[in-house]
Amino acid sequence: MRLLSTSALTVGLLLPALPVSADPVESGPWTEYSPTFTVQERGCGDVSDLTFKLTCSTDSGDQRAERRYATYSSGTRQFEGYFKITSLPGTRISLKQTFKTTGPFFMLAVERGGRLYSVHGGDTVATGATIGTTVRVNTVHVVGSVHRTYINGSLKHTVSSESGSFYDKFGAYRTASGQGPATVEWSGIRFWRK
Repeated sequence: MRLLSTSALTVGLLLPALPVSADPVESGPWTEYSPTFTVQERGCGDVSDLTFKLTCSTDSGDQRAERRYATYSSGTRQFEGYFKITSLPGTRISLKQTFKTTGPFFMLAVERGGRLYSVHGGDTVATGATIGTTVRVNTVHVVGSVHRTYINGSLKHTVSSESGSFYDKFGAYRTASGQGPATVEWSGIRFWRK
């Protein structure tokens, strides 16, 4: 019996710790759902399940490794995901986007050193997104009203929203002023609506 307990404890210590998905960050009622997605690989982008890589250091062209989810045009939507940057020789890489079908709307990006910022406007959203650190991101989008971004459960950024059609994207995408290489691992992806 002692041998069995020791073996179970040893195996337990060897398993990687995965993030535990949390409840939605705002009051509901929320309905969880699973939108369809497509994988986007362009330039030196490479996607392997939930690992997203930019393998080159070019500062031009379309370099992306992302998941693009189904379009929505009404109601309130919430995205949740956890990212961990495992390599970032580059800088200014977009991690999560709420994209309008007519053009960019909100893009959360990271600079080398761990500053998270809004690409449009340059506002600092949070700090501490350093290599090896797991960060929880939630976005709550009330179409035609407001878009809020939470980091590790705390509200960090708010911007007004127009009406229209939008979709969620995440992964690793070179911004206009950025460059790779970069490797980002995502996990705990969930969606809700109300």
